Amino acid sequence: MTSKARLIYNPVSGREQMPKNVADILDVLEQAGYEASAFRTTPEKMSAQNEATRAAKEGFDLIVAAGGDGTINEVVNGIAFLEDRPKMAIIPAGTTNDYARALGIPRDNIPDAAKIILKNKTRKMDIGKACFNKKTQYFVNIAASGSLTELTYGVPHEIKSALGYAAYLIKGAEMLPHLTENEMRLTYDDGVYEGKLSMFLLGMTNSIGGFEQIMPDAQLSDGLFQLIVVKPSDPGNLLKLMALALNGKHVDDPNIIYTKTRSLKAELIGKSEGKDLPVNLDGEIGGYCPVSFDNLKQHIEFYVGR
Repeated sequence: MTSKARLIYNPVSGREQMPKNVADILDVLEQAGYEASAFRTTPEKMSAQNEATRAAKEGFDLIVAAGGDGTINEVVNGIAFLEDRPKMAIIPAGTTNDYARALGIPRDNIPDAAKIILKNKTRKMDIGKACFNKKTQYFVNIAASGSLTELTYGVPHEIKSALGYAAYLIKGAEMLPHLTENEMRLTYDDGVYEGKLSMFLLGMTNSIGGFEQIMPDAQLSDGLFQLIVVKPSDPGNLLKLMALALNGKHVDDPNIIYTKTRSLKAELIGKSEGKDLPVNLDGEIGGYCPVSFDNLKQHIEFYVGR
């Protein structure tokens, strides 16, 4: 029986380059031995997610997510909860493309990204599961919360491309007068942190916001998150810490907790209890604290470039 592949693509990603590449992608899928078809996402909420669920339940063997990190996250959320999950491939067409970077997928040429499938190299990847009060969400790259979280995603791509590290330092200096601290309890494998913090990051890969040094020891399929907790500090030291983080030299700083964990529970305590503190999943708000995270080891099989 011929294997079936479904391309789910966002037509507005990559400066609307995706539609003109659909025929070439389908051709690559057929060269790889798949009976291929395509679905163009719509502005309707969860369009990619719903189609991924439908395709998986209809027995498709491969789902190709083509678009930015948001499209990839939606497709993952469409299949991660199922018992029988198809393989996935990704074709990056967004601005940051963190997950494609981590998987070694070409990020500047859509046809070349599709041809990764022809190499037939796959890897079972960890998936993050976030449980809020009334819903469950999945993520592939990063979960984060706290006042410094905006720094990870708040720098426009054009400025980041032009200024690199300096863009983050400029954004950090701009944010410092407005930073707030949250009193939290973080429960993880090796202990409990209770007190004020500026941010926590829970990473699946080493690529965050286009940089590859923030989670220097990240593995892709070991069943462990990389947890970074940033304790409160004076403004000058926070700027120094930002600079160190962008170069991967922050993990030994006394204002940082850096560890690995299979799970994490994050809740507001003390004067912060009752706040609406958002939790960012793969660049979008996924819900609000309290939240519990679990690492689903080797949960989805992806085509990889390395």
